[in-house]
Amino acid sequence: MHRIIALGLPVILFLASSGASFSQAPASAWTLEQCLDRAYATHPLLRASDYDVAAAEARIRQAKALTQPSLEIDQDLQPRLLDFKNGGESYWGVSQTFGFPGKRKLRGDIAGREADEVRSDRESLRLDVAFEVKEAFFSLLLAEELVHNAEQDRGLASDFLDRAQAKFAAGDAAEMEVVRARVESAKAANALRAAENGRRLARARLNMLIGRGLNEPLNLVGAFRRNGWTPPAEDISHKAFDARPELRKLLLASEREGLKERLAGMDVLPDLTLGVSRHNVVGEGKTWDMTFSIPIPLFFWQARTGPAAEARAARQAADEQAEALRRRIALEVEAASADARNAGEQISLYEKEILVQAEEGYQKFLFSYQQGEIGGIELIEARRTLLEARRAYADALFTFNVALAALERAVGAPLEKESHE
Repeated sequence: MHRIIALGLPVILFLASSGASFSQAPASAWTLEQCLDRAYATHPLLRASDYDVAAAEARIRQAKALTQPSLEIDQDLQPRLLDFKNGGESYWGVSQTFGFPGKRKLRGDIAGREADEVRSDRESLRLDVAFEVKEAFFSLLLAEELVHNAEQDRGLASDFLDRAQAKFAAGDAAEMEVVRARVESAKAANALRAAENGRRLARARLNMLIGRGLNEPLNLVGAFRRNGWTPPAEDISHKAFDARPELRKLLLASEREGLKERLAGMDVLPDLTLGVSRHNVVGEGKTWDMTFSIPIPLFFWQARTGPAAEARAARQAADEQAEALRRRIALEVEAASADARNAGEQISLYEKEILVQAEEGYQKFLFSYQQGEIGGIELIEARRTLLEARRAYADALFTFNVALAALERAVGAPLEKESHE
């Protein structure tokens, strides 16, 4: 119904071009997916987490390992100290301790749960890195748009200065009109320099996150997503409960402590030590000895009041922490979903009404200024209104995209496909 005039068309086309295919991007440009892949491959904390996982997996093998056998040498009846040759009696043998059936498997299961917990930490870190990269990517897109807006504003200010000088030369405007125009032109130039500095900082941050030099050129391909279905929080909270690695870690910790409690309860079940030795007595020949030994669980209550009680308390603590995290996840999902919906409504309002009205209003005031019907102050205010509308629109796009990224982080997994369309 409304007509979008020429001055507003570039910014609308730039910000609304989210349907462009990333596959058509030049090789020197960076898409969001490429930035994420690069961050996953180069982020030092993610690489460190890979080593943490490898160490945890090694502990599984260690937990399942058998105890080492023992070599036993006993030289008795020596006539003098360290006179091994003339000793009257000697034993040479080996012994091996065998754990009660089930203990070794339990220790391996406990170590396996611990390794899964470390993997959950890695997944949580990966989600954090993904959110940081997305936020930095959208921050650079916003900075690029602010530079674009500042360039347009400087052009409008320069045009105003040219018109004011022409009117002053023709005797149709006072000198103060030219002074105002020069001040506005200087302000626009300063604003452009500030926007360019903001773009440099945003580019440096994204370069840092993807493992590149801070000042390396970085050309982005892509645009703000400006529409799409945002699922109600209650529809995706349960998905978050299943997908969030932090919650999965606490559930694994609860399982681990339950296994520890079972292992502590098996302490009353004895391990077996088997030994075989060769017995040599001078003058009597050589014989074989067999030994069996098992511990006596005389103080059986120690396991119940010590390790088992500790594991039981730790399991209960993990369960309570998991419940607290569920509540926090539900709140995070609700907040991110609400932010995305609100920003989406603002985008729609700016596109349908505010931007169009601000553009048309500026054109009307510019025409009136050219006809001498209004002074420069009114035109300046109209230009500022237009600039503020463009900035607010860009901010709404940024907020919407970051809110969707935060929602994916809160869920712990990508949103359904329809939420991106």
